[in-house]
Amino acid sequence: MHIKITATILLFFSSLVVSATGLAVEISQAAMLANSCAGCHGTYGKSPGAIPAINGKSASFIVESLKDFQSGARPSTVMGRHANGYSDQEIQLIAEFFSKH
Repeated sequence: MHIKITATILLFFSSLVVSATGLAVEISQAAMLANSCAGCHGTYGKSPGAIPAINGKSASFIVESLKDFQSGARPSTVMGRHANGYSDQEIQLIAEFFSKH
């Protein structure tokens, strides 16, 4: 009985990730990582305010900036803590994502 209830609940919640057209929406790892940047830098890195926009910057600029934040070579209040949470591979994915938007 418990297994049937659990399966029913899982089926219900998995159906919630289906888009209006009935097709599941797939989000890339790069897009998921970039979502954490949107709170400050805006959707797709297009900042609506005083925080610098990062959309369209070269991937190499973004990689270098994040690595400088990680090492402390570039002073920051928040970015150093964010950058320290990413691996080299994740930084590359983030950089490529924003360089294309």
